[in-house]
Amino acid sequence: MISFFLNKVWYALLTLFGVITVVFLLFTVLPGDPARMMLDQNEDPEQLAIIKHKYGFDKPVITQYIYYLNDLSPLSLHSTNSKNYTSLKTGKYTYTPLITVNKYNLVIKEPYLRESFQKTGKTVVDVISETLPNTIVLALSAISLAIFLGIFLGIVSANARDTWLDKIIQVISTLGMSVPSFFSAILFAWLFGYVLHKFTNLNMTGSLYEMDNFGEAITIQWKNIILPAIVLGIRPLAVVIQLMRNSLLEVYNQEYIRTAQAKGLSKWQIVWRHAIKNALNPVVTAVSGWFASMLAGAVFVEYIFGWNGLGKEIVDALNTLDLPIIMGSVLVIATMFILINILVDLIYGLLDPKVRIK
Repeated sequence: MISFFLNKVWYALLTLFGVITVVFLLFTVLPGDPARMMLDQNEDPEQLAIIKHKYGFDKPVITQYIYYLNDLSPLSLHSTNSKNYTSLKTGKYTYTPLITVNKYNLVIKEPYLRESFQKTGKTVVDVISETLPNTIVLALSAISLAIFLGIFLGIVSANARDTWLDKIIQVISTLGMSVPSFFSAILFAWLFGYVLHKFTNLNMTGSLYEMDNFGEAITIQWKNIILPAIVLGIRPLAVVIQLMRNSLLEVYNQEYIRTAQAKGLSKWQIVWRHAIKNALNPVVTAVSGWFASMLAGAVFVEYIFGWNGLGKEIVDALNTLDLPIIMGSVLVIATMFILINILVDLIYGLLDPKVRIK
C-alpha cells in the first residue's frame, strides 16, 4: 500500500509539474505587457518600472519561471535582500522559517499564487477560496443527481431490455449526451426561469448567497442551485445510464449470476447482492472523470445562470486578462483532477477484489 501511494504521488507530482510549466509558458508568450494591463490608462514610466520590479517582469523568462516555481513550492528559498522579488519582507508569503544559508532563507510556506491584476490588493488564493466552494457545491449536486438517478435508470433499463420503457430511457439518454451544456443552460433558464416562473418560482439567474431585498443581510438561496445542477448533470447522467445498463447486461452473462439463479434467488436479490457491485467499475471511472471535468466545465453554466463560482470567475478573468487568476484556477483544477484519480484507484480496490491492492 505504501509503495502504491509513493508511486501515485510521484506520477502526480510529475503531472502537476508539467501542467505548471505549460500554463506558465502559455501565458508568458501571450502578446501584451502584464504591467501595462495592470496600470490600464494610468500608464507612467516610473510606475511601470515599479510594477515590473515588484512582479519580476523585468527579469528574463527563465528567471521568471524559477520565481514562479519558488512561489508555488511549499519548500522554497527566499533572498534576505529586501529589494529582491523573493524577499520575505514583502509580506506576501505565509511561512515558517527553517534555516538561513548565506543570503537565502529556507522556509515552509503556503503555495503563493500571486495577486490579481484587476482586483487591487487581493490575492488569487482569496479569490479562489471565495468562488471554489460554490463550484464544488454545484458540481456535487450535479454529480449526485447523475449518480443516483443514472444508476437507477440504468438498472431499470437493463432489466426492461428491448421493451418500450428501455427504448424511452435510451432516447432520453442519447438526447442528454447530444445537447451541449451552454444550449441546455439557455433553454432551461428561459423555460423554467422565465416562461414557467409563476409555477416553478425559479429565477433565470442567481447564486447560492444573495443579498436580501433590503440590502441588510446575505441569505442562502437553495432554489438557485436547481436549474444549474440539472443542466450540469444532464450529460453525466446520460453517460451513467448507458454505462450502468451495458455493464449490468454484461454481468448478467457471468457464471456466478447463473449460479445465483439456480439457487432460487429472486431477480432483485441477484441485482442488489451480486450484480450491482461488479457492474459499478465503469460507472466509477466515468463519475470520477465527470466530477473533475465539472469543475472546469461549469464555466458556461455558471456564467449563464450568474452562479458566483470559479467558472464564472475564470470567464471574468479572461475578459479582463487577469492572468494570475486564470493561471491559479487552472492549477487548482488540475490538482483536483489528480487527487480524484488517485481516490478512484482506491475505490476500484474496494469494489472489485480482482484489482484490489495486495
